[in-house]
Amino acid sequence: MNLSRKLGLLLGPILFFVFTNLPNTIVSEKGDAVIAVALWMVIWWITEAVSISVTALLPLVLFPLLKIMPIGEVGANYGSPIIFLFFGGFVLALALENVNLHKRIALNIIKITGTTPNKVVLGFMIATASLSMWISNTASTVVMLPIAMSVIGLLINDADGFTKNDRNFALSVMLGIAFSANAGGIATVIGTPPNSVMIGLLENEYNIEISFLKWMVIGVPFSTVMIAISYFVLVKWMFPNKQLKFTASKEIINTELQKLGPMSGKEKMVLSIFGVTVFLWIFRTLINEIFPGLGLSDTIISMIAAISLFSIPYNLKKGDFLIKWKDTQRLAWGILILFGGGLALAKGMSVSGIVDLVAHTIAASEISILLTAVLLIFLMLFMTELMSNVALVAVLAPVVAGIAIGLEIPILYLLIPVTIASSCAFMLPMATPPNAIVFASGYIKVHQMARVGIILNLIAVALLVVMFQFIVPLIF
Repeated sequence: MNLSRKLGLLLGPILFFVFTNLPNTIVSEKGDAVIAVALWMVIWWITEAVSISVTALLPLVLFPLLKIMPIGEVGANYGSPIIFLFFGGFVLALALENVNLHKRIALNIIKITGTTPNKVVLGFMIATASLSMWISNTASTVVMLPIAMSVIGLLINDADGFTKNDRNFALSVMLGIAFSANAGGIATVIGTPPNSVMIGLLENEYNIEISFLKWMVIGVPFSTVMIAISYFVLVKWMFPNKQLKFTASKEIINTELQKLGPMSGKEKMVLSIFGVTVFLWIFRTLINEIFPGLGLSDTIISMIAAISLFSIPYNLKKGDFLIKWKDTQRLAWGILILFGGGLALAKGMSVSGIVDLVAHTIAASEISILLTAVLLIFLMLFMTELMSNVALVAVLAPVVAGIAIGLEIPILYLLIPVTIASSCAFMLPMATPPNAIVFASGYIKVHQMARVGIILNLIAVALLVVMFQFIVPLIF
């Protein structure tokens, strides 16, 4: 265990005990207790002294003991509908991975975009982003990396060796995969955990519902623009690969597709369930209008998909189902607990009056609304370079909601851009799993990622400010 983790392990509980035994109250007795728990959680989340999912369990123990909320109310947050929406999404992603459908989709996208160097980079980026909308950013990066390594291997072993143009191409592909994995997840509710934390907070605390389609209306365009900008920054500005030619990449893609063979019956069944689920998510509002008594929600659709995958047999005689419960050993259970912890902390901030205090303080000050939005977006985006974006949203989202109330603007206007900012970490290898995975390939140095990343971070801030000022008010 490194020094920062050791310090964090001790500092978290020490700050908690100091804060719970102050001679005078800062907010209120209950408010100070919530701040004490939040401090403990933030210290452990930043230093990763213990697993971030274990840290998320602290409210379950501490809130009842400190008389903030009874355990029944705290526990309800860990079983929130949004958690089951994500569970269903995880099961769907698991099924896609089990039958190698995600790899087939990725390879076909790369094949369609073409095999000239810049088109290969674009193909990898589109394929990674398309996968990241539905499966975890980490899984989509892991799928793309070996295919990318095979293509780069052709350049290393060709007649002229590994030239500067070859290096630029390798950098563009690797960074393109990481950046499009991060940006691609923004496009859907289930694409990246921070989106779900925010939507869960809105449903639990403010009775505001954002449908799957409504999120895509704002998420897909932002994701597309961010990926397009990343592509041009990489191949046209930072790492151009002029006069680079190779045709063997087409052979690699075809070879990989041949290894997969023709689409199996199992793949077709999983693809059908995936297609129907996405269709229902997108047209849920329209379906509910046609059948008023139905009451379909995104969570119900997600759970129908999960139960279908477990219960529809592929081969009834052999008792072979599309996925089995043992497959869920690979499910990211820790993320689901992390959601619950974030929602519990948000509820604690609300019932203890912290959110109201923030709202009143902001209302009493004469801060410009635009400047506040810029600072919050900037703060979220650059802080997420150093700590888990889910944990960060879990802590800051309730505070941002309080600030929006204080500024007398709709909560969504501020909360959506600030939440999206948490998924725009392009600068450091430790910022997101996709960044770390491509960095581990050995083709990228920290300064190269940081040089491109700082440009993309600042562009993302500018785009999110535009979103705050013009786009979110137009849609919501």
